Amino acid sequence: MPTYDYRCDACHHEFDAFQSIMDAALRKCPKCGKNKLRRLIGAGSGIIFKGSGFYETDYKRSRAGSTGPAEKPAGKSESKPESKPEKPSSKKKKD
Repeated sequence: MPTYDYRCDACHHEFDAFQSIMDAALRKCPKCGKNKLRRLIGAGSGIIFKGSGFYETDYKRSRAGSTGPAEKPAGKSESKPESKPEKPSSKKKKD
């Protein structure tokens, strides 16, 4: 259930009320008793991601400055670079 902010236009008392979305807005001020309450527009609590695995680096910005996932340059493949073949060792025996 969300928390709503209220302010009284008569006495300027501000408070929070924990209400269901389906509940009607409050009208009567608990401090002065007048029907001058106004529900304030709040910023909300934001998005809450539950679980693990949400990291800032998951969605890197591209060089152009867009906010979407970074695009890969054309012509580049995702394969790993080939490793160099090992050279035979040239160990010499000391006589």
